[in-house]
Amino acid sequence: MRYLIIGNSAAAVGAVEAIRKKDNKGEITILSKEPYLAYSRPLITEFLADLVTEKGMSYRTEDFYKDNNVSLKLGVSAKSIDAKKKMVSASDKKEYTYDKLLIATGGSPIFPPMKGSDKKGVFTLMTLDESKEIKKNLKGVKKAVVIGGGLIGMKAAEGLHEAGIKVTVVELADRILSRILDKKGSRIFEAYLKEKGMDIVTSDSVVEITGAKKVTGVKLKSKKKIACDILVMAIGVRPNLEIINDSGIETKQGIIVDNKMRTNIAGIYAAGDVVQADDMLSGEKRVNAIWPLAYKQGRIAGANMAGGNKSYEGGFAQNSLTVLGLSTISMGIVDPPSKNSYEVITGSGKGKYSYKKFVFDKDTIIGGIFIEDIDRSGIITGLVKERYKVTENKERFLSEKFGLMNLDRQWRDSKLIKPV
Repeated sequence: MRYLIIGNSAAAVGAVEAIRKKDNKGEITILSKEPYLAYSRPLITEFLADLVTEKGMSYRTEDFYKDNNVSLKLGVSAKSIDAKKKMVSASDKKEYTYDKLLIATGGSPIFPPMKGSDKKGVFTLMTLDESKEIKKNLKGVKKAVVIGGGLIGMKAAEGLHEAGIKVTVVELADRILSRILDKKGSRIFEAYLKEKGMDIVTSDSVVEITGAKKVTGVKLKSKKKIACDILVMAIGVRPNLEIINDSGIETKQGIIVDNKMRTNIAGIYAAGDVVQADDMLSGEKRVNAIWPLAYKQGRIAGANMAGGNKSYEGGFAQNSLTVLGLSTISMGIVDPPSKNSYEVITGSGKGKYSYKKFVFDKDTIIGGIFIEDIDRSGIITGLVKERYKVTENKERFLSEKFGLMNLDRQWRDSKLIKPV
C-alpha cells in the first residue's frame, strides 16, 4: 500500500501514527511545503517574543519519521491532484503516485487587497519562516499595528508587545475576540490589554498603508492615522484549497468529508484546518481550525486509510488563549441567538478580571466561557462534549469548588468506575 500525505503538521502526524498501528509495511510519503520537521504552530508568536527556541517548537523529532519509516520531502509542495491517475504533481518536478491520499494542507492567512500592502515592513504571521522574518526586521521598530483582533491577532500583538514595541490593534468588528467570547468577555479582555499599555481600535478598518517604500503608518476608514514601523495582517485564515482545482473533490468553505474523513472521491481523505467536517453541536459541517481536532481527524483518517473503520464523532469550537498573563478558555456555543430554549448564567470570581458564563439549551449544557479563573474549564469541556443534561440548580456551575462531585451520581459512576 502506498500512502501519500500532503502537509506535515498535526493531522499528518496523527495519520502516520494511526497507519503504523495497522500497517507497518506500507510506504508512507509526506510532502511538506515548509523546510522544517513538524512544529507547533501555536508557538510561533512565543518564538517571536523569544519565549521559546526553534528547537522547543518541535512537535515531532527526526526520529519520529525514521521510526515510522516515512519518506519526508521537506520544501516540496503539491501542485495538483489527478484523481483518475492517482497521482500528485509537486514542486520538485516529480509525480507521486498513491493508493490512499490524505490532504492535510491546513490554512493560509487572509490578505485582502489594500493600498500600500506591497511596502516593506508588512507581514502575515502563520509560519515559522514568517516569525523569523519579522524578528529580523524588529531592529529600531518602536510602533506596530496589528490588523485583526482575533486569536492570531492577539497573539501577534502579544509577541510584539513582549519585544518592547508599542502595539495598536485595529479590529473591524465592534470588539476583539468576537468569535470566542461574548460582549462582556471581550470588554474584559480589552480593558486588561489597555491597562497593559496596548491600544485597541474597534469598529474601524485600515484603508491604506502609508510610506514610500517602507511602511510608516496606516489610514483608517474613520480618517484616523496611526504611525507604525511594522504591520502584521492577522484578520483570519482560509483553507488551502488551491491544489484540488479540477480534481473533482467537493468543497464549500473547506473540503467536505464524511465521518470517516473521506472525500467524495474513493481513496482520498482530508483532515485538519482544510476540512469542513461534522460539528456535534450545530449538526452542520463546519471548518473548525483547532490543533487538537486536526490531530484527531488525522488519526481517524490514517486508521481508515489502512483498512480500519473509525468514525469521527464531530468537533465543536474550543479555544484557549493567554495574552500578557490573562487566560481565557471557551467551548461550544458562547453567544447564542435569541431563543426561548436557551438559558444563560454568568458570574465572576475573586479576581479583577474573573468571568464565567454557561449556556444551556433547555437542560443540556452547550457552551461556556472562563476568564482568569480557568481551573474548572476541562470539566465543562467534557460536559459539553457529552451533551450533559442539568436538571436542577444550574447556578452551582459558578461555584469555585464546582467539580465532578456536583454532578449526578449515575453519570459520575459511569465515568469513574471501571467495569469489572
